[in-house]
Amino acid sequence: MINLPSTIRISLRGLRVNKMRSGLTMLGIIIGVGAVIAMVAVGSGASRNIQQQMASMGSNLLMVLSGSTSAGGVRMGAGTQPTLTLGDSDAIAKECPAVEAVAPVLSGVAQVVSGNLNWSTGVQGTTASMVIVRDWALSSGRFITEQDVRSATKVAVLGRTVADNLFGDADPVGQIVRIKKIPFTVVGVLASKGQSPGGQDQDDTVHVPVTTAQKKLFGTQIPGMVRIITVKAKSADALADAELQITDLLRQRHHIGPRQDNDFTVRNLTQMMQAAEQSSRVMSLLLGAIASVSLLVGGIGIMNIMLVSVTERTREIGIRMAVGAKTWDIRFQFLVEAVVLSLIGGVIGIAAGVIASSIISSLAGWPTIVSPVSMVIAFVFSGVVGVFFGFYPAYKASLLNPIDALRYE
Repeated sequence: MINLPSTIRISLRGLRVNKMRSGLTMLGIIIGVGAVIAMVAVGSGASRNIQQQMASMGSNLLMVLSGSTSAGGVRMGAGTQPTLTLGDSDAIAKECPAVEAVAPVLSGVAQVVSGNLNWSTGVQGTTASMVIVRDWALSSGRFITEQDVRSATKVAVLGRTVADNLFGDADPVGQIVRIKKIPFTVVGVLASKGQSPGGQDQDDTVHVPVTTAQKKLFGTQIPGMVRIITVKAKSADALADAELQITDLLRQRHHIGPRQDNDFTVRNLTQMMQAAEQSSRVMSLLLGAIASVSLLVGGIGIMNIMLVSVTERTREIGIRMAVGAKTWDIRFQFLVEAVVLSLIGGVIGIAAGVIASSIISSLAGWPTIVSPVSMVIAFVFSGVVGVFFGFYPAYKASLLNPIDALRYE
């Protein structure tokens, strides 16, 4: 029967006697656990940031772009050839069962003026459905209505960035702004969304009725022309059905033959953003795995130091065996020393990882999230490292012959 309290006391006394060596032994574990905590925090912060950007874009999104033009054998990008109309947008809303809401967009860049202040921004002509498609809330006022679209009224809804630059802390609702020298009444201000996954400021925008944009701001090459149709599917599972239904409907409306290419492009933004999030998760796991290597190196350091300790304390082991210590007493003594070193190193490493995460966040400007789960896993893993790498030295010590150990110089 192992005398547990006595064995633990002897193990701790052995660690206290060699404080410097014990500290150096723990250093590998401290660095390993700290690195794991910090790297996982960086990866978790990046993943959370992408999730927030995905949420700000809206859920279950599809984007239908106009076709591309060709000039001198050079094909331009999607959206350069006007092929989409308000009629296409209405047809998608009415005839595609998997679609929840549709918002056409005719956009351009314009100088917005208020008093003696001005701001260059993107102006989007759209409909009332935009707030549904993009899950966009209002901080004040109202959004564009269907009546505004039918009447092509000169009303505008400002993004937070535009409102701050033109009006500061004042309420813009009811004020007049001039877009391309045309007066518009501000009827609302959108709630802040922040950056998109592409790094663009989603709040640097002005929304006006799409018919107003067509008739008074940007003009159209074909009647009812729009550049983009944004679509929200009824659910994530309905995205594929919605994409297929939109493609079939637009091919029919645009009279595209079986062997002809589409004059439009349907993009699944949700899948693109999910791919980005998956990449972030893989990177987080990779960072954690790389940092875990230092834990293994720390474990090897513990094994080496414990082997040296067994050699130095061979005579002590012989005396203990001579006075009645059993094989398991010796084995347990050195195993406890290894585990205590690992656990103390783990606690210090957790503190170091939290501090390192804060330093990375403040210096590099990266968001970091220290997960309690990662702290617990790192602590438990440090104990496992102590048991794994401490077992062989403990096993070797327990097999010493008492007579040979007493004779050892």
